[in-house]
Amino acid sequence: MKILLLGDVVGKPGRTAVVSYLKNRDYDFAIVNAENAAGGFGLTRNTAIQLLDAGVNVITSGNHIWHHTDVLEYIDEDNCPVLRPANYPPGNPGSGFIVMKHQGIRIMVVNLQGRLFIPMALDCPFRVVDNIIRNNPADLIIVDMHAEATSEKQALARHLDGRAAIVAGTHTHVLTADARVLPGGMAYITDLGMCGSMSGVIGMATEEARIRFLTGRNVRLQVAEGNTYVNGLEVVMNSELKVESLSLINEKA
Repeated sequence: MKILLLGDVVGKPGRTAVVSYLKNRDYDFAIVNAENAAGGFGLTRNTAIQLLDAGVNVITSGNHIWHHTDVLEYIDEDNCPVLRPANYPPGNPGSGFIVMKHQGIRIMVVNLQGRLFIPMALDCPFRVVDNIIRNNPADLIIVDMHAEATSEKQALARHLDGRAAIVAGTHTHVLTADARVLPGGMAYITDLGMCGSMSGVIGMATEEARIRFLTGRNVRLQVAEGNTYVNGLEVVMNSELKVESLSLINEKA
């Protein structure tokens, strides 16, 4: 089985890069974090459908998932393949995990959000994922840990090693150089990076980002344009587990 995980999709350049990348490639299962896919912040029904139609099986998200209100009703539909973090407070729309069958294999995808350096009232992701795994049978478990702190991502990976098949971090938009297999046989990377323009600052236009840091003012950010790339992780599960980070520049539609 060949599995693809792609980092945060940023705006139209990111969506275009992902659609182009998937057009001539064959994966058994593809997961994409798209919490920034609509205009650089949030996700809409239409942007989600564009990615799903391109061959994405499950869309994960994070702290920007509520930015566009039309996504709220969409993610609350039965069996919607768009996830929000499972450790958000009860009463929120949508689900933090999904179990899908592929070639007779029950694949569970879990979306979590870290708590370090993210000022939100969230449940403990460690205990939440333990409860999900305990109560929902699956053959293959894949976790997107959307978090700021590398320590929190690595700690969660060690916590799940031997139980989950893959743990991949998202959120920082910077691909890390630590793709590997942990001692318990789990594929891991601290951050999948991003899909979008490489001409700006983590997918956003350079000038607005520069002014923010220079002046301290809350300048409205714009999505960067120009050369694009896709970042992520390929995991091949055959007789042996193969893990390879992915960074492909100048993907064009």
